[in-house]
This record gives sequence, C-alpha cells and structure tokens, in this order.
Amino acid sequence: MNALQKLERPTAGRLTIQRAPDANRPPTENPPRFCWIPDIDSGARYALRLRAQQGNDPYTVIATNLRLNFFTPDQCFEPGNYVWSYALWSEEGAEVISDWSEELEFNLADGLTRAPGLKHADRYQACNTQHPRLWLNPEEVSTLGKRVQADPAYCAWSAFMDTAVRPWANRVPIDAPQPYPGNKRTPALWRKMYIDCQELLYAVRHLAIAAKVLGDAELLAKARQWLLHVARFDVSGATSRAYNDEAAFRIAGALAWGYDWLYNDLSEDERAEVRTALGYRLEEVATHVIDHARIHVFPYDSHAVRSVASVMVPACIALLGEHPRAKEWLDFAIDYYDTLYSPWGGASGGWAEGPHYWTTAMAYLIDAGNLLRKHTGHDIYKRVLFQNTGSFPLYTKAPDTTRACFGDDSTLGDLPSLKVGYNMRHFAAVTGDGHLQWYFERICELAKGTEGEFYNYGWWSFAFDELQYQHDFPAVASKEPSDLPQMRYFQDVGWVAVQRDMHNPDEHLQFGTKCSPFGSISHSHGDQGAFLLFAHGEELAIQSGYYVGFGTTMHRNWRRLTKSKNAILIDGHGQYAGADKSLQIQSAGRVLEAREQTDGTVFISIDPTQAYRHDVPYLRSYSRDFHLIRGRQLLVVDEVELSQEGQVQWQMHLMNSPQLGQNSFRYEGQRGGVTGEFVFCSSGHVTLSSVEGFDDVDPLEIEGLPLHHRVIATTPHACVHTLVTLLTPYRVGYPERLHHFIDDQGFATHIYFQDALDRSYSVTLPKRF
Repeated sequence: MNALQKLERPTAGRLTIQRAPDANRPPTENPPRFCWIPDIDSGARYALRLRAQQGNDPYTVIATNLRLNFFTPDQCFEPGNYVWSYALWSEEGAEVISDWSEELEFNLADGLTRAPGLKHADRYQACNTQHPRLWLNPEEVSTLGKRVQADPAYCAWSAFMDTAVRPWANRVPIDAPQPYPGNKRTPALWRKMYIDCQELLYAVRHLAIAAKVLGDAELLAKARQWLLHVARFDVSGATSRAYNDEAAFRIAGALAWGYDWLYNDLSEDERAEVRTALGYRLEEVATHVIDHARIHVFPYDSHAVRSVASVMVPACIALLGEHPRAKEWLDFAIDYYDTLYSPWGGASGGWAEGPHYWTTAMAYLIDAGNLLRKHTGHDIYKRVLFQNTGSFPLYTKAPDTTRACFGDDSTLGDLPSLKVGYNMRHFAAVTGDGHLQWYFERICELAKGTEGEFYNYGWWSFAFDELQYQHDFPAVASKEPSDLPQMRYFQDVGWVAVQRDMHNPDEHLQFGTKCSPFGSISHSHGDQGAFLLFAHGEELAIQSGYYVGFGTTMHRNWRRLTKSKNAILIDGHGQYAGADKSLQIQSAGRVLEAREQTDGTVFISIDPTQAYRHDVPYLRSYSRDFHLIRGRQLLVVDEVELSQEGQVQWQMHLMNSPQLGQNSFRYEGQRGGVTGEFVFCSSGHVTLSSVEGFDDVDPLEIEGLPLHHRVIATTPHACVHTLVTLLTPYRVGYPERLHHFIDDQGFATHIYFQDALDRSYSVTLPKRF
C-alpha cells in the first residue's frame, strides 16, 4: 500500500491531545515536548523540523521515521524563539512525502528544568541482557546476598522475609479466580478477585527474589511452583484484561517478575510456557493501550495509562530480545513518559483526579520509573512534574485529615493511606525536599496498623517497598513544614490549597477549593467551586458519603454530584457529572486569581459558570470568592446572575447535626467547631434548613454507617443574587468571633469586619440592578 501523500490537518477536540508547543502552550522544560494529532493512517511515519526564529537560520530536520505522534529530543536546546512543523515520512524511500504542517511558534524560556529524553539511537545497546533485569542484575543479586547473610537487617531484609516471603513458603497456591456468578460484577467480588491476584504477585515475586538472593533451594522450588501455577491460568478467562483489568495487571506483573528472576532455573519448556502466557497478556494490554484506548490521542483513560507502568514496562524489560514486539512497546512506554505524561497534571505538580488517584498513579509510575532507571539509566524523575508533584498531597491531603480532599477516594473517612507517605518519601529522595520526608514519617506514625486495609494490602507490599528503597536511595533528613507558604496554587489542574500550622495538630487548618479545566471527567466530580475545611483536628466542611465502589448508587447518585458538595445549587440543579466524557470535560471552571497577602490573608477568585450550564441553561454568570482572613476566618462571596428568576441553595456538609439560628448555624465536634453567619443576601433573607442522609442511595450499600448532615441556606427567587457567608473555625473551649456591619449607601455595599484585636477587614460589592 502506498503511503498517503496528503498531510491531514485535523482540529483537536477537548478530549484529545492538543498540538504543542505553541505560543499558548509554551514548553515548561528543556528540551520541548512535541505532539500532534496523528494521520488517519495508523501506519504513518513522521518527520519533525525546527528552526530558530532569530536571523535567517534554516530548518533542521530533528527527527525522521517516527512511528508515534509525539517526540522528545535527547538533548537540550538553547533558549530562544523557535518555529516547528511536521510531515509524513516514507520509511522505504527515506524522504518526506507530504507537505509540511502549519508552523507553530514557541518560546523556550531560560532557566527551565533540563530533562532530555532517553537517547533514540541504540537506546538499549548498553542494557543488561542477562536475567534478572527487573530491579537487580545478577551481580547486584550476588552482592545483596552476601550483605544479608552477614547482616540480616541490611535494607530491612529480615522484615521482608518475615512479612513478605515466609507467609507464602508453606501455603498452597491460590486457585485461579473464577468468573463472577452469572457474570454479574459486584464491588465485593471484584475486589476479592484482584486481591487474590495481588497475593499471587506477592508470592511469585517475593519467593523468587528471596530464593535467588539467599540461594535457597526450598524457596526456589516454591517460587517455581507458584509461577508455573499462574502461567497456566486461562489467559482469556476471568483474569484477562477485558474481564477484570485489575486482576489482569497483577497476573501480568507476577509472570514478568517470575519469568525474569527464575529464568535460569526453568527448563526450556517451562520458560516457553511462561513466556507464551506473559506475551499474550502483554499483547492484550499493549493493544488496548495503543490501538483501542489510544492514550496518545485520547489521554483521559486512567486504567489504560496506569497499565503502561504496571504491565508494559516490567513485561517488556523481562521479554526484551525474546518477544518480537517488546522493544516497540517499551519504546512507546519510555517516549510516553518522556513526552505526554501526565494527562492529569503538569508543571505545577497537580493531579486533576485528586490526591487518592495521584497515589495510585504515582505508585505504579515510581515502580516503572525505578525499573527504567536501573535497566536503561534513564531518569524520568528529572521532569518538572516529578520535581513538583510531592507538593500536591502535602497541601491537599494533610496527614491528619480524613475527609478534606476532592475526587474518588477509597480511603474516604480514614487517614491518608500509607502509600501516600511512601510515594512522598520517594519524591523526597529524588528532589532532596525534607518536607516530603516529614510527611512520610508523620503518616507512618498516624496510620500505623492499617497495612491490612484493602486499599493497602490489595495494592502494594510495604516490606518490598522498604527493601527496594533502602537498597537504591539515600536517606533524606526530615524537615518540619513550618517554613512553607500557606497557599499553593496548582495552575495545571485549577486547585488551590491552604495549610496553616500543619506541624501543630491543635492549630492546624486545611482549606481547599477547585475550579478545574478537567471538569468532572474520570475520577473527578461535579465540584467546581466547592470547598473543604478542616481545622483544630476536626473535619468541618466535609466530603460527604462513603467509598462503596465505583459505579454504585452511592458513587453515581451522591458522591459524584454537586448536591454532595460544599457548593451551591440553582433551583436544585448542580453541575453535569453523568457518564458522557464530552460533557464531563465541558463542565469545567476557571481560577481567576489566587494570592497570599503579607498579613496571611489568602484571596481566591473562581468562575464555575460553565460547569453549571448543562443543567442550568439560564445561568448567565456565577463567581465565587474566598477570603481566608489572616488564615483564620473564611469569607465566601457568591454572585449569581440568571436570565430568569430562580433560587440559590448554599450547602455545607457536616459529620453530624448542626444547631440552626435565624441566619446562622453552629457545628461542634470533639476538638474543633465552626460557626456560619449569612452576613448579606441581596435577594432577601435566606431560609435555613438541615438535612440528614444521602439522596437516592441504596440503603444496603450504607447499612450500619452513620449518616451525614448538611446545612442548606435558600434564597428568595430573583435574577440576581449576592450572598456573603462568614465561617469561623475555632478550637473547642476557645471561641472566636469576627464582628461585622454593613454600609450600603450609594452604588456599592461595603461590609466591614473587626476581630477582638481590633484588626479590620472589608469587602466592597457593586450593587447589581
């Protein structure tokens, strides 16, 4: 078939990658990362050219015969202004065979993070071709064996043996998981299946490592038994990617580690048996990632993106030179991490799906990044995302909070998972940031004893994590976060977070809000403009509900919807949070301003209008301003304009029942409390009510669980609403008040506030007629 001669110029959509870099999407690291919408021919090859805008410099073709629609050079460029374009390339004729694309201009700023891609020529020439290749090479295995024989505590080896190896040494291999009864999936059945497969991964990987490091024949025999047992599972059955992808990822991991570490202890027939099973599972995942999900075009597939790390990287390294497509797929994985990763965040380190899915994504990314670093020498952690992303959980999911972060979260109601801390320790090691080490140590102290929870045990082995970390990375000194700015604005995802006195539990305050360009896509919710508040050891404005499982009525009918958030409804309607991805990403918002003042006051202005438009088409505009006055009292200003009269319902969700007054409420927990005052409403007096429970949730899903409460302040009908609400957190026994009065003469309303120390604060609201 002849190559197409005409270069298409398709327009990118909201759900696709965007062609970059350009003037609106300048590089955030050096060298720049190039990407474009691919040609309709999936077999097309590309050439890429670049020229400096200064003077009359000619174009330089910097890449040819590219299989993929993205590319990162393996050397840095001089700062300056550049122009680039791409064209179709003939592999047979070794020439450009189409016109060049439209030129895009960009500025490569001075001082950007330097993070070149892995070299493209002979990229695996210096790699170890012996087994094992995953984590340690044969020489390192021998060295580790000598060290642990001399000192069993070296790199926490004895703990690894006690908790991660010996439990499997005398156990009969777990039976192959069977299909769900009637092929009807429930959260409990789905979770049991993937935990069984996680245990199979633990058994194979840990027995194989221990056997080879110690030279232990009995452990070796057990490791071989478990590996061959797993290799004989039906590759098209219940553990296939199409049936249960979480189970499939774990089985592929077990086969990759077992094949690699036990390679020299298997017969040729056994090697072929394991290699065939692993190759089939690898191909199933790689085909889905590249040809079906097409994450290099449609990037917002959380599981497909994660499977690059959990399956493609370890399996391709294990099979490199032994499977016809292992190199091709490993190239894809490395170039993807060098160029397009991550669709959920960027230079400021944010993660649009929230800190819990940051935890899962980063955990697998770290596993893959460490394997690549050891096998190829390539350090993906130099990228700007990884240099900054430790700040995201540090600011949005403090170690002592349980309901103070956005997005899907299987730890909802519990402290952050231990794995958040282990990830943070890793980023402390690669960045040298002692604040992240402090977070790790604090989490280990607070969440000790939760290793067996399903969101820990079903996903990772901390004993293996500890062994790897102590072997590969240096210790980093802990640094208390008392010297950090109060506010952090994650511009890439539209999140703003405040941490005051995180190191002091009695005075600690966490505040967060978001107004994200990602809308409610994937594990995000219909919560643009919502806020969360934790103070003095108490969850005050909470994430309401429970994690029951993805797709349950609690998830679909409550947790994802605006009515479960500390956000407004308009005539009872919120933001789009249904299943249509196109509408999800259109239901977005904008952070207009976020700044911290010298007196500690934080001001945040957001525009969630677009997020409400699908369900409230008569909404003209909506803005919400937050004033965290001197880091203590929270003033919320909502301004809504409608094309027809309507009511606004202002919501705040609480753990238990509040006390209601005429225009105020109080909620008090064991250690902290909050008062709420509706200081001003342009459309008339608000009506307060308190509601218990979760709307439209199957009672069986929450049987035995405490119900939550919410305060609702409802305005009169009007086309224009300005609502000013003052929230004052306090420590039990130490009440705080901020006194206020209103001057509404003229064409503006002036509201003045004064605290007990005679410190004043004011807001001015233009009157809207």
